[in-house]
Amino acid sequence: MASDFHHRALKEQAAALRTAALQAGPDTLVSTCPGWDVRKLVQHVARVYAMVALALRTEPNAAAPSAPRPPADFDDALIWFDDRLSEVLTELSTVDPERPVWAFFPGGDAPRWTRRMAHETAIHRLDAEHALAGLGPDHVHDLIFDPELAADGVDEFLTVILPLGDWSQRDDSGSVLYHAADAGRAWLVEYRPGRAPRVDERVDTGLEADATVAGTADAVYRRVWGRPSTALVTGDTALAALASGR
Repeated sequence: MASDFHHRALKEQAAALRTAALQAGPDTLVSTCPGWDVRKLVQHVARVYAMVALALRTEPNAAAPSAPRPPADFDDALIWFDDRLSEVLTELSTVDPERPVWAFFPGGDAPRWTRRMAHETAIHRLDAEHALAGLGPDHVHDLIFDPELAADGVDEFLTVILPLGDWSQRDDSGSVLYHAADAGRAWLVEYRPGRAPRVDERVDTGLEADATVAGTADAVYRRVWGRPSTALVTGDTALAALASGR
């Protein structure tokens, strides 16, 4: 998917996140991020932007960049958010897209970081909307993400984020089919003892699987990121729960 799609999504979702956070106020609890309030949410996202701006200037094999701490005052944190967003957008649009840079995932470069930031921001925008609406951790917000963006987020989570980490001591075994019906996309995740999950995008959604997660792209997107969702989960629910990020 073209990087300009993710640039637009990043800017749009960041603007919506900021608006919701400002309206909710700094001390409003964020039920979808236990222990966080809106102040913490804004500080976190701004610090991620700062870290990514540094990552884009860091060689792939160097030590992980460490971003400075955000301001404690909410008004100052919002200004810092704006500045860090502007900085990372500039870096993402000017860095040679083919130059390898530091990343916690394979193949770090500006296009992949742009995609990562688009979805980092979208999911936390949803958190801010939950806070603004005063919804509990089990309530589904009526925000609807564009199917193309949501399906791309499902793909990024399953193919890039989920396989990360040490799976050598895990004994999970079985398969989960993820079906984003309105986007016309599906993925089969196969868990194998001692190995990272194998993920294939599928056309055939009638395959036998130990569990199925199905719904709109928006619903599946929320489900894999551990947010309240209307996605229908059938079969081995424990296996389906293995893909649930924060």
